Amino acid sequence: MAVKFQYNKTSLQQLDKQLKMRERALPTIKNKESALRSEVKKAKAVADEFEVRLTERLDAIREMLQLYDEYVPGVLTVKGVNMSVKNIAGVPTPVLDSVEYDVGDFSLFNAPGWFLDGIQHMKEIVNVAIEREFYMRKMELLDRARKKTTQKVNLYEKVQIPGFQEAIRKIKRFLEDEENLSKSAQKIVKTRKEKEEEP
Repeated sequence: MAVKFQYNKTSLQQLDKQLKMRERALPTIKNKESALRSEVKKAKAVADEFEVRLTERLDAIREMLQLYDEYVPGVLTVKGVNMSVKNIAGVPTPVLDSVEYDVGDFSLFNAPGWFLDGIQHMKEIVNVAIEREFYMRKMELLDRARKKTTQKVNLYEKVQIPGFQEAIRKIKRFLEDEENLSKSAQKIVKTRKEKEEEP
């Protein structure tokens, strides 16, 4: 990144201020990136755990699946999903609070004996599936934020800070050269005056 600057003290002060601001912010941004990286790993581990639990639940009822042919669609529906938002390293992430179900009317006398247990199994499976989705979404949000933070760290470390340092170095050299030239010119003028004043 080419830093735009002028060869004067005002520009030097502005660049120095920008450089110091970025150098102070860099450790904080690195910490945020590290925190996000660890949160992404945790969310992925929990999502994978829910995936395993979902598979286990489905395997547990696999033998009973033929009974679900008698299941009446619409008896169990998800009425609502209550959620809250948790802020992790400045990133708002969804948290599942509860799932509300609506159990439709059915005749206990006409329904098979396993029907109530079947509804409970369905609720458990749906709960696990919804929680897994929440953790997957959380992982995606945190990973996106981590990538942006990593880009910012790289921008500061590899582009902006070296760019500002180089610009400051150029301005300082220019000002030093200008000062040296001025002193040399003053010496020359002084020597000329002294020679002219000699009788």
